[in-house]
Formats: sequence, C-alpha cells, structure tokens
Amino acid sequence: QVQLVESGGGLVQAGESLRLSCAASGRTFSSISNYAMGWFRQTPGKDRELVGAIDWSGSSAYYEDSIKGRFTISKVNAENTVYLKMNNLKPEDTAVYFCASQPYGDIRYHAGEYTYWGQGTQVTVSS
Repeated sequence: QVQLVESGGGLVQAGESLRLSCAASGRTFSSISNYAMGWFRQTPGKDRELVGAIDWSGSSAYYEDSIKGRFTISKVNAENTVYLKMNNLKPEDTAVYFCASQPYGDIRYHAGEYTYWGQGTQVTVSS
C-alpha cells in the first residue's frame, strides 16, 4: 500500500510559478525509486488528463504538448518525493492536480495504468 500526498497548490497570477510536491509513504512502501510516477489534472466535467510522467528510473519523462517547456517533472528518491515545477502558468492550467504511482515499468500514459493516487491539490491561475 502506498499513500501519496500532494501539496504546493494555490492561487497565482498568470505568468507566475508553482512547485507541486507529491510525497510517498506506506507500511509496505520501500522507495519511490521503484515506481513510475505521473501528474494528472482535472477540471469539472472532464476526465483526468496526463500532464507529465516519469519512468521508474527517473531517466525518461513525458510532457503533454500544452505544457512542454513550462513544466518539469522530477523524482528525488532520497526524499521519496516527485515534483512538478510549473512556470509561466496560464489560466487554462487551472485544475485539480493529482499525482499517481505504479510499481516499476516505463512511463504510463493513461489513468487506468496507475494503482495509487493522491487526493489532489487545487491550482488556480488568474488572468
């Protein structure tokens, strides 16, 4: 069992930055180094969409087209934490952001491929 806790969301103006954190823990959890991780976002009435993902080794990452060059995903194994650094935020980035994890494996592109989820953190970008 893995618990994921997101933090770092908030209300910012367009052009500003935020860094989201996702801390992993659990009774049988050993290390985030063994997990592929993903960041998703969701707005009311829409499905969760993948924003960015990183494979279990941390050597390969994927970014959705609309956030390429603005967002960066990283894993810090010593902290059992994955980060999503978001620069030059836009109003259309407003959403609830979720992190997800899946033991081992390559980058996962679909929500159904992830076993563990956090509770989400709200990001609101004003124009």
